[in-house]
Amino acid sequence: MRVALDAEPLTLTSGGLKRYVEELTTALRASYPEDEYIYLPQPRTFLRRRWWLYGAERASAHAHIDVFHGTNFAIPFFSHRPRVLTLHDLSPWRNPQWHRGQAAARIRRRTPYLLPLASHVITPSEAVRREAIARFHLAPERVTAIPLAASPHFRPTPRESDPYLLFVGTLEPRKGIATLLEAWRAGGRKIPLRLVGRTREDFPPLSPEPNLHLLGEVPDSSLPALYTNATAVVYPSEYEGFGLPVLEAMQCAANVITSCDPALLELTGDTAQHFSTPAELAQLCVAPANRPELRGAAQTRSANYSWQKTAHLTREIYVKLLGNRSKPQ
Repeated sequence: MRVALDAEPLTLTSGGLKRYVEELTTALRASYPEDEYIYLPQPRTFLRRRWWLYGAERASAHAHIDVFHGTNFAIPFFSHRPRVLTLHDLSPWRNPQWHRGQAAARIRRRTPYLLPLASHVITPSEAVRREAIARFHLAPERVTAIPLAASPHFRPTPRESDPYLLFVGTLEPRKGIATLLEAWRAGGRKIPLRLVGRTREDFPPLSPEPNLHLLGEVPDSSLPALYTNATAVVYPSEYEGFGLPVLEAMQCAANVITSCDPALLELTGDTAQHFSTPAELAQLCVAPANRPELRGAAQTRSANYSWQKTAHLTREIYVKLLGNRSKPQ
């Protein structure tokens, strides 16, 4: 079996989309060496404008692809081969202010037309699966929730004593950074706050202030220690498709504080502290509860997720689609 994966997310410097494509492909190649998994990059020429209309299908045919996997909200409009589309979340439609610019506008316009054309749709959580079925009127049997995973190197490290609150993720409007800063300031800025991640163009710049540390993008090798040693990892996102930084923190046995977003509740269960209002978050920022039993439960729960399992469930869809295509009609 020869599968092409859309390589567009690999142009990002960090973030969940990039990690999804890298980790999924690595796990597929390791688990199924009898298959071929290749990246199909979008050209930086005039063909890019017609990539999903005919360019991707032409490239797939030239490479003798059996299955095309659209890893970033898109698949070819026309194709003679099965097309799998990963719908990471519905944030482009939930609130247009979360995603501005031409690229986001194209997703909002294009993806609703592509979803009915997909041979199968993958979502990263049951929460997004239910939402997608309801909003886009998809047949339930055509949509499968396949969770993401954290890389094996996310493991507890030796603990240090300096307290700090930690946010890890892309700094963008829907991540709730403004709510976090408001709560942290209301609590008196008593515990230093570290923000880690790429700053998206549409995120307003933050001014320096005491105890606020903007670390930007850090190497993956540095993240386990940051997670492990944080007084609390705070993830106040207004809306998530999965919440990969939360799982990474859980795997490092971190003390996790999240919003009550459905996907985050699905991921963490009762192994994290949840808040519903800025006032509740402010209280947690002042005095994060140090509950070792939650840390241990979070690490245990994280063992349910692995990229090998994600790869296995994803490949099952590829195989099923090819089998269905070969059956006589």
